[in-house]
Amino acid sequence: MRETQLETAKRWSIRADDLPLQFHRQKNCLCQVLPEEAGAGYSNLFQLDKGLSYIETLYTPSKDLAVLSRIESQEPRMVVTLGLKGCSRFSGNQGDEVVFNEGYTSITAFDSSIGERHYEGKKPLTQLRLSLDKKWFDRYFGENKFMQLFNKGGIQQLSSQPISHQGIIAAQHLLTCAVSSEVRQLFMHGQVMSLLAAELSHLFEKKSENSGKFSQKDREIAKLARDILFHEFKNPPSVEGLSKRAGTNPFKLKKLFHHFYNNTPYGLLFEIRMNKAYHLLESTRCHVNVAADLVGYSHASNFSAAFIKHFGVLPKAISKDTESRL
Repeated sequence: MRETQLETAKRWSIRADDLPLQFHRQKNCLCQVLPEEAGAGYSNLFQLDKGLSYIETLYTPSKDLAVLSRIESQEPRMVVTLGLKGCSRFSGNQGDEVVFNEGYTSITAFDSSIGERHYEGKKPLTQLRLSLDKKWFDRYFGENKFMQLFNKGGIQQLSSQPISHQGIIAAQHLLTCAVSSEVRQLFMHGQVMSLLAAELSHLFEKKSENSGKFSQKDREIAKLARDILFHEFKNPPSVEGLSKRAGTNPFKLKKLFHHFYNNTPYGLLFEIRMNKAYHLLESTRCHVNVAADLVGYSHASNFSAAFIKHFGVLPKAISKDTESRL
């Protein structure tokens, strides 16, 4: 390793510019590969349009990994990150921190980004990132719309919400990309546009007349309750128990969820469970009964009915397991 790539007993630290970069002829993209000493993994970078890039990252670091990056752009950019498996964290040199959680879409904007992206050792990670510049964004959403969302320098997190079911489906199509090389670019562009439409829509929803009544503390209460559901989706607390742990009451919690997530606590729990189940079935090809149990369903028939209602397909069609039968 070069001198700028420091190995410690606990963590690898490497500059993003020092990651090997090569052209992948078959996929028509640039590919950055982790050094063998740091673990296994790669990032594929696709330029789909002027101002629009798509990056898929699949890492399994051998130990905790920090990738140092420095981006200073002449005009602001927005990055939409889908956490399909595992978590990562960005720590900026100005004290900014953004966590990219599994099952969530995180939207950030920046005009400069200097810091480290941290990955946990021996834990597989799959993330998709869509990078949009201001001109691309303004072309589709109108001039000055970007700057209405991004109102300060450095890096700013605009939202973090569970991945929509449309986003999950588009993400899986992008990763498998089961089309001929001649139409690959067109297919990927279409899936990315569908994904962006699903994941960006909430940024443009009109605020309610009561939006000014919610404080930063209210936002933190809602986030805490959401995170509890995310981590305890198999055996979640009741709404009453959830509200007590978050420091509020059920009535207020429901209002906060409606305002910040446009959903109810149970509705959000349902989305988390379905997204987890989809990922389990697609990535492990486990039996439908196993997936149902892992996301908190006692009866596989109830799980299948819920899955079909949410995604419009049978769960066994996602697992591709011919032996899966209810």
